[in-house]
Amino acid sequence: MTAGRFDLTGRVAMVTGGSRGLGHAMALGLAEAGADVIVASRKLDACEATVAEVEAMGRRALAIGVNMSHWDEMDGLVDTAYDHFGRIDVLVNNAGMSLTYGALGDVTEAMWDKVVGINLKGPFRLTALVGPRMAAGDGGSIINVSSTGSIRPAPFMLPYDAAKAGLNALTVGFAHAYGPTVRVNCIMAGPFFTDVTKDWDLEAFDVEVRKRHALGRGGQPDEIVGSALYFASDASSYTTGAVLRVDGGIP
Repeated sequence: MTAGRFDLTGRVAMVTGGSRGLGHAMALGLAEAGADVIVASRKLDACEATVAEVEAMGRRALAIGVNMSHWDEMDGLVDTAYDHFGRIDVLVNNAGMSLTYGALGDVTEAMWDKVVGINLKGPFRLTALVGPRMAAGDGGSIINVSSTGSIRPAPFMLPYDAAKAGLNALTVGFAHAYGPTVRVNCIMAGPFFTDVTKDWDLEAFDVEVRKRHALGRGGQPDEIVGSALYFASDASSYTTGAVLRVDGGIP
């Protein structure tokens, strides 16, 4: 009975940014729980590679190339998904990115627009399109992937952190907009070892987390899957508008 609460058999999940990092781990985790999966990301070939992994589990899957910062592309993304599967039961707004810069004054308008577009504008538009369809049907679950930077903003990631703070706010607002049949929650992720960690000073990071974080380490991508399954499934039937920290115990 307990395992059944996490069963996603017969459901369709869309994961943006699902071709790598946390998105890739969640796409595979949702498929393992029984869901068919739509993988959406800018690089179609990378999406197709993840789709092949999902199909190897015996699930149906679809790859869609899309730029999440392009407002008008969201309509085509949703139409393609519904034309293929007829439904979306779980939407994971995971696509995100940041940019490096020197002084804050070096941030250009183009840099700002790119970061905010992918991390905030895209999830807003996609949720605004999918949410009403979920509500008109059998309901569903929408999961935003935020960052602990949204509550601990850093000067070297300020546009990204500001966008993720906005995503926290959207989580609560959309929960009220599309409830009671659609639940909207947020995973506030801490530091995970993904492909973006190539830009980190890993030696300094290791010293910092061992000193300050409760678990004394960064996370592995598959350690995000448990929280995604909770929000995606009936296990979280009385949870909406929640922002869950998954960060290894950042003080």
